[in-house]
Amino acid sequence: MTTEYIEANHLRDAQKTMMTCTFCGFCKSVCPVFEDLGWDSSVARGRIIQSYGLLEKEIPADPSVVENIYQCTTCKDCERRCPSSIEVVDVVERCRRDLVANGLILPQHKRVIENILKHGNPYGEEKSVVETLGFEPRNAEIGYFVGCTSAYRNRSIADATLSILRKLDEDFTLVNEICCGSVMQRVGWNDEDLIALMEKNVRAVEERGVDEMVFSCAGCYRMFKEEYPKFLDVDFKVKHISEFLADKDLKLASLKRTATYHDPCHLGRHSHVYDAPRKVLAKIPDLVFREMARHSDTARCCGGGGGVRSAYPELSGKVAGRRVAEAEFAELLLTACPFCVNNLEVGKDAIGSNVEIKDLVEIIDPLLSG
Repeated sequence: MTTEYIEANHLRDAQKTMMTCTFCGFCKSVCPVFEDLGWDSSVARGRIIQSYGLLEKEIPADPSVVENIYQCTTCKDCERRCPSSIEVVDVVERCRRDLVANGLILPQHKRVIENILKHGNPYGEEKSVVETLGFEPRNAEIGYFVGCTSAYRNRSIADATLSILRKLDEDFTLVNEICCGSVMQRVGWNDEDLIALMEKNVRAVEERGVDEMVFSCAGCYRMFKEEYPKFLDVDFKVKHISEFLADKDLKLASLKRTATYHDPCHLGRHSHVYDAPRKVLAKIPDLVFREMARHSDTARCCGGGGGVRSAYPELSGKVAGRRVAEAEFAELLLTACPFCVNNLEVGKDAIGSNVEIKDLVEIIDPLLSG
């Protein structure tokens, strides 16, 4: 890996933002990565300094700088805590785009990108999502965007969502989806390939006359809600499955267990959806719901986002373990994102916890009368 100075063209547009940082260090109190690594270079203010140094060619893009930039989970908790309202995630992702443009992409991320470009998903699966689920797309009012992880790795989440939609007698369909582009954007890949993915997905939705798209993956949902409109016209409604279910009159069976809920960063701090999942859980008779000490906008990241899980699995697992430890009082640790489910499972194993980890739809489906 080169240690040369780089051309940081994307960071140039964030120069004023970086200069606004007062380096107060408030970000150190909330960063899930800093809690493990303990170096200022691994927290928001350190990443701001390093990004500015790359822009001004005051520091080279050596391996330590690249590592620090890519160890950010992009959880956005530092932005919540920042008294200067610095858009840290935007700076980090601009920096990553500059690193990639200069040939400094991590090998783990490069493999993922190659899989997306060749197969339409980060896992290198050759079958499409609809082929994998055995579903023939048709024209319908509601569309369900499954997402790569639910389709290829967490099939139970996709199956539960499909089952719920059928039990509610919804007029729904799948679409000929490919990767939403979240992974590609998070690791700093170019806009040209990203927009091409977006256009294919939007076209697939429009081809089926869908009025409202429902998502069970927080990352996919965040892309369609927050990122797609920056590049394309999105003329259909976008809802996370928790928002969709919160508005329904659900006939649910009793569940006499104690549960808590983990807010996915993409659903919570990035997309501001906090109430809907809790409204759905409140519909379950006899469920005892208790919040973790850090919840809603202060919820701790699971450690699985921003490409950290693929590039730094040990670090990601430690962050997840600390999050699971916060839920030890509950029998059920629920969330609303397949990435969070998977990484929290890693954390559970790491600390030897007995808490059961499930996605929201995996709990609702068996309780819902058909």
